[in-house]
Amino acid sequence: MHKITENDWVERIQKLLQHKADLPRNINIATHRRLPYSLEMTECSADLTPKIRRLSFETDLLIYEQNGDVIKPRIVIEAKLGIGSHDAITYSYKAQQHKTVIPYLRYGIILGNRKQRSLPGRLFRHGGNFDFMINFKKYSLDRIERAAFIRLLQKELRFSRQIESLLFDSQKKGRKRYFIMQKGLRLGG
Repeated sequence: MHKITENDWVERIQKLLQHKADLPRNINIATHRRLPYSLEMTECSADLTPKIRRLSFETDLLIYEQNGDVIKPRIVIEAKLGIGSHDAITYSYKAQQHKTVIPYLRYGIILGNRKQRSLPGRLFRHGGNFDFMINFKKYSLDRIERAAFIRLLQKELRFSRQIESLLFDSQKKGRKRYFIMQKGLRLGG
């Protein structure tokens, strides 16, 4: 069997999610899409209307919601077949930058074909901006991995919508009001 590339693996994951994830009709999954990580004001007109320059990073997988012509990026997934400390730092930084522009965006990393189930410690140490991390033993996901991954993504979609509501509905008169919020930590093995 030939060695699979990261791009091949990303395409496989996309197809799996499109066929098995049971996502709502308006949720789409794209590979290798560029997503803004910075919006810079380069100049202003006389009435102070800014001219904006967008800077973008390419993402491996982008899960987005589309309603008509409106697209809302919901989840970005970086997919790696090998990971070092430098990679963890780099991709965690990308997550931070993307989430600065899109504050309700959820960001994760998946690792493939690592021959073991455990996540490497360097991800815990250097991946502080990831909302989720998941490690797969092979290129193809077994039944347990697939079910866990799909459940995780369904939760992340819900979290993205909740964060969006918290941020953008906070001034609405009939909004839901909260008096406590806690970010959780869930580990699986």
